[in-house]
Formats: sequence, C-alpha cells, structure tokens
Amino acid sequence: MRRFLSRLIKLFTDRKNWVRQVFVTSVAAAIAWQVGDLAFPHGGLVAAIVCTLSTRISLHKSVREGIGQILGTAIGAIIALTTTAIFHFGFITVGITVVLCSVVARALRLGEVASINVPVTALIVIGPGLSETTAWHRLTSTLIGAAIAMGFSYFSHPKTPVGRAQDQIASLGLRASKLLHEMSQGVAAGYTQEAAGSWLVRARSLVEEIPGIRAQADEARRFARWFPTAETSVAEETYARGVAVEHTVVQVRTIARTLFDSVVDGGIPASTKRQISKALSTASYAISAKIEMMNDVDDSFVDNLISDEVREAGAALAETLMEGAESSDQEQLIRSISLISNLDRIADSLDNSSPALSDVADKSDSEGKKRK
Repeated sequence: MRRFLSRLIKLFTDRKNWVRQVFVTSVAAAIAWQVGDLAFPHGGLVAAIVCTLSTRISLHKSVREGIGQILGTAIGAIIALTTTAIFHFGFITVGITVVLCSVVARALRLGEVASINVPVTALIVIGPGLSETTAWHRLTSTLIGAAIAMGFSYFSHPKTPVGRAQDQIASLGLRASKLLHEMSQGVAAGYTQEAAGSWLVRARSLVEEIPGIRAQADEARRFARWFPTAETSVAEETYARGVAVEHTVVQVRTIARTLFDSVVDGGIPASTKRQISKALSTASYAISAKIEMMNDVDDSFVDNLISDEVREAGAALAETLMEGAESSDQEQLIRSISLISNLDRIADSLDNSSPALSDVADKSDSEGKKRK
C-alpha cells in the first residue's frame, strides 16, 4: 500500500507544471462561475466555459497569445449577436457565424486550437433560448470568463517565456551531451549494432523536440517586443541559442547515423577508435560546459576556448586518419572524415561563429521586415 501511494504521489510530483496548470484552470473556472452568477442568474455557466477554453490556450502561450484568444472570443460573441439580429437563429446564422469567427481567428493568428474555440464560444452565445436579454447576458458572461482567464493565465507558469525557452534549450543540450558521451564510451569499448541503433533512435527523438523549442524561443522574442518589463536583448540571445542548439542536435544525429552505418559495414578500425572516442568526449564536455554557463556567464572568450577544444580534437582525428589512410577501408575512412565536419559544426554552434547562424534570416525576421 505504501509503495502504491509513493508511486501515485510521484506521478504528480514529476509533473509539477501540469499540476500547476490544472489547478490554475480549475480555480479560474470556479471564480468565473461565481462572478457570472453574481452578475445575473445562470450567468456562471457561460463564463466558466469561456474561462476554461481561454485559460487552456494561454497556459501554453504567453500573455500576448492569451489576449489574442480573449479578443477573438469577444469578437466571436459580437459576431454571433450581430448575425442573429439580422438573420434570426437558424442554420444560416450558425454557418455565417462559424465562417466569420474562423476568419477573425485566422487574422489574429490564434493558432489551430484557439481558432476552434472562437466559433465554439460564439455558438454558446447564440444557443437555444436566445432572447435579447439572454444574448446580452451571455455576451457579458463571455467577457467575464475571458477577463478572468487572462488574469489567471499569468500565474499558470512559474517562469517567463524566456525562462521556459532557456529551460528547454538547456534540457535538450544536456541530453545531446549525454548521448555523445555514451557514444564516445561505446566507440572506445567496441560497440554493437544494437547499441548504435539505440543511439540513433535517441538522436532522432532529440531532433523531434526542435520544433517545440523553436516555437518557445520565438514566443519569448515576440513577448519581449511588447511586454514593458521584458528585456529584448535577453530574448534575442535566447532565440539565437535555440537556433544554435538546433544545429548541434542535428549534428549529433548525423554522428549517430555515421556510427550505425560504420558498425553495419564491419565497425570502426581499431587504429582510429581511441581518437574518435576522444573527439566525441571532447564535444560532449564542450556542450555541457556551454549549457552550464549559459545563464551565468556572458563571455565570448570562454565560448572560443570551449569551441577551440572541439576543433583541436577534430584536427587530431584528421591527422590520425591521414596517417592510416593507405591501409584503411575507403568507405570507413570517408565516414570517419565526415565526423570531423560534424565536430566543426558543433564548435561553430557553440561560439556562434557560423554564417548559418548569424547571416540567415528566419521566417519571423522576414515577416517582420515585410511589415516594416
């Protein structure tokens, strides 16, 4: 029994953010219900529904995204009342309301889920039993629920968008470092195809997290542009780190694929195992060191020292490969040489020296320039 309780408690302690978000949503919905009922009879239901929908969106977005959802909800309710006044309640009203609400949600760039919530809220407003008094009551309830959601969404996360982005970047970087360390040990000990397959699967799973980090880093940058207390320079730096860790993780996946292909074709030659293992270990240490000092040190000199160690390890590997080139299998030699390029790209990402990081504008930058 005690073991069952400890496991049950661990399910919640391991998901602190989720528990926090659920608690905030439930409290917000309960307060919206109470305030709506105090405003007029039976006004709490619509307020609670709208509050739950709006808070659920803004839980995973910044306050700016929450305001957009709330604004869309209010506009959707007004559209619903307008179409009802013109066409009365019926299938024409429902169809026009959904179309117009979807257009508004698209114009406000609310996202896929929020774009569904806007017409849903509008349909709640024009639901059965609609009269002029009931319509205005439902509209008022909508605004009450939306306002309460906006206030509570601020407390749904313990950190700012920049803080959440930094946490995700650090987590991904440290896991990539750990994977490189395990690959380094495996190469030194003589790894199997099964082990290489496991590394490749883990590397692919790391790459799959890149879109989420990119979205969070972009949210942090957008948040800093309009929120008065946010530091734009910190947000921009965090976004750049997100791009850098993305490039690093892609190289880690390529290394895992190279090691897998090598073991399938007979394995890495014994003469180069030690140097490859050392190079991968150096890269692993460099990534973890960069992550550890990411939030404490702003020193390009330190970055250069870390990245230079990776480049030196790559150069030492290249020298070893050239010395035994004549007696090496050509395909295995080519694969081993490709590791040097991967290491150089990791070094470039650590000190942000690659033009691929600094000279290539992303989609949001391009859109910003067009708007200007």
